[in-house]
Amino acid sequence: MQVRFLLVGNYGVGNLGDEALKDYFLRSFPEVQWTVISAHPEDQEVPRFPMGIRSLLSLRWFRTLRALRQSRGMVFGGGSLLTDQESVRACFLWGLHAFVAWLYGKPYLFAFQGIGPFRTTLGERIARSVVAHAAFLSVRDPLTAERIRSWKMNTKFIQSFDPVFRLMYDKKTIVRTQKIFTVIPRASDVSQPEKYHIPAGSTVRILLLEPESLSERSLAEAIHARHPDSSILSIRTLEQLLTEVAQATTVLSARFHGALAAVALEKELQLLSQGEGDKLSSLRHLPPATELLALVRTGEEALKTALHGISWR
Repeated sequence: MQVRFLLVGNYGVGNLGDEALKDYFLRSFPEVQWTVISAHPEDQEVPRFPMGIRSLLSLRWFRTLRALRQSRGMVFGGGSLLTDQESVRACFLWGLHAFVAWLYGKPYLFAFQGIGPFRTTLGERIARSVVAHAAFLSVRDPLTAERIRSWKMNTKFIQSFDPVFRLMYDKKTIVRTQKIFTVIPRASDVSQPEKYHIPAGSTVRILLLEPESLSERSLAEAIHARHPDSSILSIRTLEQLLTEVAQATTVLSARFHGALAAVALEKELQLLSQGEGDKLSSLRHLPPATELLALVRTGEEALKTALHGISWR
């Protein structure tokens, strides 16, 4: 018998990493009937809860309330949702979804989460409150685990790892490496193309993991201007990403899942972190792949147990 849950994440914005996480949950938990909450809902998906007047007046979010009432609860599926590194708005947005679930008496679960870092006291307070009331929490990196411990709450959590790593590792094949320097930029660096240091004489490919982002494309074009022989490629599927990374000698990544692909395919990796203690920092000094896969399986089994242990409310 299937159980019904809402699946919440930064879905529908055209970011390959988030879409890969969504696909992971839909494929890996067939015993769950998922209703996906998306920024741009398609098919059976429903919209996010409103954060502005226009979205509030649209009343489209009534569908989301109806889906919540018909579900056993809400699962925040992967990613680094509770952080204000780019904007405190993210903490408000995901805090709102957790609050509505709590208001309706529905438990919410955080699965494979990266939490923090925080630039503002407000962002951290929202995150702490949300985490404190979660029915389940699994974290994807030691930095998040240490942050949760430092809060000195009674919240129990499972140490896991990003589950997309398993999808990447499962698709790992022997591909002849070419002498390519692969760059994976992030839109927030649009005013700082000089951060992307590329060795002279390299064959360069610039991979856009959020190809519809004008800022990310503008950044790629600025990098291309510095290296006219480089090529810009739009990456829309996990398979495309793995194919391109497999051919690289070195990967310079400002995106988490771009860097994760390099880890899975055992490529030389250079990280462009957004700040101290951010999600990319968690990819430094990783244990062997077998240990990472074991952490993913631990998170999967714990989540399955939690989902089936939640009674109807």
